[in-house]
Amino acid sequence: MEKKLSIVVPAYNEQEVLREFHRRLAAVLDELDFLCEVLYVNDGSTDNTLAVLDELGLRDSRVGVLNLSRNFGKEIAMTAGLDYAGGDAVIVIDADLQDPPELIPKLLAEWRGGCDVVYAKRIARDGESMLKRTTAHAFYRLMQRVGKVHLPEDTGDFRLLSRRAVDALKGLRERHRFMKGLFTWIGFPQKAVLYHRDQRFAGDTKWNYWRLWNFALDGITSFTTAPLKVATYAGLITAMSALAYGVVIVVRTMLHGNPVPGYPSLMVVILFLGGMQLITLGIVGEYLARLFDEAKQRPLYLVDDYRAPTILKNSESAAALPYAVARVSADVEGK
Repeated sequence: MEKKLSIVVPAYNEQEVLREFHRRLAAVLDELDFLCEVLYVNDGSTDNTLAVLDELGLRDSRVGVLNLSRNFGKEIAMTAGLDYAGGDAVIVIDADLQDPPELIPKLLAEWRGGCDVVYAKRIARDGESMLKRTTAHAFYRLMQRVGKVHLPEDTGDFRLLSRRAVDALKGLRERHRFMKGLFTWIGFPQKAVLYHRDQRFAGDTKWNYWRLWNFALDGITSFTTAPLKVATYAGLITAMSALAYGVVIVVRTMLHGNPVPGYPSLMVVILFLGGMQLITLGIVGEYLARLFDEAKQRPLYLVDDYRAPTILKNSESAAALPYAVARVSADVEGK
């Protein structure tokens, strides 16, 4: 039986790049000996992204569109795409053309060789500032040191997953999702394929530094309790230092009397201890907030409608069948 390949493409306000992306992707798929579907996940776009996706669906019957009810974020959009993908192998790729679709045959070759997860590892990052490259480098190294899973360095979301890897991921329904960590956590044979990451083809990145900071917090708090341990040790060291300083004050008083203490040193100690307490409370609060979200048990996402693809053999005309539209009620959830 011929193998099926699903391509999952999360899209948020990507109207400028989608046509070129699909042109390059379709050229790659036309050369593969697979039954292919391309599942675009519209993550609550506010521009003409959905209209462009509908246009692509009319031209290419391999295209399906999963239209979420609002913007849930890229991690959830990828999860939704994996939930709906039906291929024996599933590839996740961004639409901005920084990750080249032409690398897909190499990913498939490693999958055929027995790997369940084949991830694309960047050897260069064109079009990114020095600050972004430096912070990304530091984040991956930090996660390797403090995380409970070995997060591959310089690796994004561009990767291939086998059917059993996808089924394993579908069983992980945590609300604060750090997909790079989840891809690694499931285990199974994994292998890297090196590539050169290009500049964004068009449009602007949706990842500003504030979003990247919160993304890093999700990654750290999802896969390690090290910050809680750091807070504990910092509090212990501070308490021991305060005790030692108290002994020094008692000895000084016994030997030299009780001079009036300096106001600046007193303020420094008070502000230092207050700052330590607030930092510790903030760390604890981050973990409590995640427990709060998990306890509510809300669905990961809601679907507005789903326009299903028709998987065709690539030797046939991709435009031979009409764009299949299957309405899905708004109460469909990512269970």
